[in-house]
Amino acid sequence: MHYLTIKDEKKRQRVQVFEKNRLILKTIARTQNLPKKLQWKARLKLSQLKRDGSSTRIKNRCVLTGRSKATYRFLKTSRIKLRELASSGLIPGVKKASW
Repeated sequence: MHYLTIKDEKKRQRVQVFEKNRLILKTIARTQNLPKKLQWKARLKLSQLKRDGSSTRIKNRCVLTGRSKATYRFLKTSRIKLRELASSGLIPGVKKASW
């Protein structure tokens, strides 16, 4: 397994840990009916959370090569590896088109 894929997996675990707390704080900070002081405290706590807890830090990577660009979500592989696997017949229901 590529080291960038391992690093991304750790980020995904961190996001899962902080996701609930981050969502609660965001909701409190955005709710207009609550007192301004409470909203301000929620924003302050939100800014003090670790950056790696944010879901925007996650990057989809190929599980075989670690490539970050042109990665298909449903198979978690890059376009290059997808083509290789399809050509060798390892992905059921997929075959290389020729016309």
